[in-house]
Amino acid sequence: MNITQLERFVAVAEQLHFPRAAETLGIPLASLYTTIDKLEAEVGHALFARDSNGTRLTPPGELLLAEARERIATAPAPAAKPTVPAGGKAKASKGKGRAPVVKGQPKPYKKRQGR
Repeated sequence: MNITQLERFVAVAEQLHFPRAAETLGIPLASLYTTIDKLEAEVGHALFARDSNGTRLTPPGELLLAEARERIATAPAPAAKPTVPAGGKAKASKGKGRAPVVKGQPKPYKKRQGR
């Protein structure tokens, strides 16, 4: 179980609604379902009961929720991403270009483009 899986599990457990949790997390719904399925396979028990009444936590899910909140609270903060300074070199044109004197004249031995 990694922290990302646990954060997604906690989001669903708090809202008890998969589409709303996916929207809150800013991830696709399919990705959320996949994460929860992997977590259930790792735990070996169903964490949510999904039926016509809605979504609710199962007893193993309630136990995992308490443990997940502890792990998330004690987890170290993610490392800051290095910032790349803005700017940089301007890229030169890759065309060969022509001197202004011969502009408009075709290059020797080159076929003209048909119109």
